[in-house]
Amino acid sequence: MGDIDMAWCPGCGNFGILKALEKALAEMKVAPEGLVMVSGIGQAAKIPHYMKCNAFNGLHGRALPAAVAIKAANPRLVVIAESGDGDMYGEGGNHFLATIRRNPDITNIIHNNMVYGLTKGQASPTSQRGFVTPVQAGGVILEPFNPIAVAVALDASFVARSFIDDVDMTKEIIKKALSHRGYALVDIFQPCVSFNKTNTYKWFKDHTYYLEDSYNPGDRVRAFEKAVDPTKFPLGVIYTNPKKATFEGNLSVYTQDSTPIILRKLNLKKLQRFIDRKRRP
Repeated sequence: MGDIDMAWCPGCGNFGILKALEKALAEMKVAPEGLVMVSGIGQAAKIPHYMKCNAFNGLHGRALPAAVAIKAANPRLVVIAESGDGDMYGEGGNHFLATIRRNPDITNIIHNNMVYGLTKGQASPTSQRGFVTPVQAGGVILEPFNPIAVAVALDASFVARSFIDDVDMTKEIIKKALSHRGYALVDIFQPCVSFNKTNTYKWFKDHTYYLEDSYNPGDRVRAFEKAVDPTKFPLGVIYTNPKKATFEGNLSVYTQDSTPIILRKLNLKKLQRFIDRKRRP
């Protein structure tokens, strides 16, 4: 990264995610001026700081609403919302559910390291039961949040998972997500080498497997079975439903005119008539 002051620890999985994302964007020839990266708070949310692109850094857990609004204002933009498992599934959990239901044409990348890294190691929504932290000194007692199962249950239009030890696979999944029309979830296992000594690179290797070539991601029942597999986590594109209409495609403002709202000329006369009408008792 040259002379850039990096906020990540040596060995952090975020470096691999940044590399995979940059490769995917380069291979798809996504222009920096046509890309918007939207992030929340946390170490994962620093990705846009190290990229040449438009960026919006929001409040903790609030990346998705901003990403949906940006895409609605200008559907021609490539919009990526990315942050950590705590930011997206914890603080932003309700936005995660609402965004799946709306199905905006955005890509949602989550760095899943099963711990809060920025705030020094307490359990996150995806932490496994028994995981010991300075806060959960007796071990986590809650069942971990299963984002893949939730996404499939809500009929998300694209659901995938990768492990950043395989940068090339992660890159290919990101490319598929970017090519998909609709909401695309990419959950990426990313070890935190400083604050999670349990879910290491070796742990993820031992607890994941690649979906077979014959696997059909269009089979929702089979996808849910894979998502709730208690033995190992599947890697690959787990579920797709490309027939769903997008959020911005359903907006009445685009039914007769596909010009992005941000590029339209303001009709002051119409605006004044609207204001005057609302003022009437």
